[in-house]
Amino acid sequence: MGWNRRFKWGALGALVLLLAGCGSGPDNRRPGRSVPAPSSAEARQCLADLRSASVRFTPLPDQHFGGGCHAINSVKLLDIGTPVTNLGAMTCPLAGKFAAWARYGVQPAARLILGSELVRIETYGTYACRNINGNMSGNRSEHAHSNAVDVAAFVLADGRRITVRDQWNGDDQSRRFLRVIHESACKRFRTVLSPDYNAAHRDHFHFDMGGKGIYCR
Repeated sequence: MGWNRRFKWGALGALVLLLAGCGSGPDNRRPGRSVPAPSSAEARQCLADLRSASVRFTPLPDQHFGGGCHAINSVKLLDIGTPVTNLGAMTCPLAGKFAAWARYGVQPAARLILGSELVRIETYGTYACRNINGNMSGNRSEHAHSNAVDVAAFVLADGRRITVRDQWNGDDQSRRFLRVIHESACKRFRTVLSPDYNAAHRDHFHFDMGGKGIYCR
């Protein structure tokens, strides 16, 4: 009788531990998705530089989509000081240059030239598995490597919306603003294309970190 009583209490104790998650039974909790640490010292340094610049971001896992399209060493920007629309995967170096351009190029120019604070930057996006616009040889765009961003417009606190399409050759004040921030971009990105480049860029600035030289048009 004593043995049966000890057995019942022991079984009850084991059941309590199992329900509390402290027993030795299987753990059915699903772990959060982890992102592998960058493999190169250069990639790790880039992420550290973003953090030191007070840029909020999420590292993304490396992905290969086939057809020469991929997103390697990429991040998702969450907060660079100014809201930005349509941002997807961006290589870490591109993200760092973009955040610095917005903070030290666009924001001061809006304040000094347009007399209003910048409240939003509008883009056409970043990653896209496609070829270079107008390239008949089939060469992949830097967008196919999450290494480019297309910027279309800037919204001000006073309600104005400055678009590359309408103001690149618009009023003097807007033209000056767009050309100043275009020049600022040329000091940061490896490739900068404006409406002066070709018809495919009539409504946006294209920035990328591809190639080895500097091309600004």
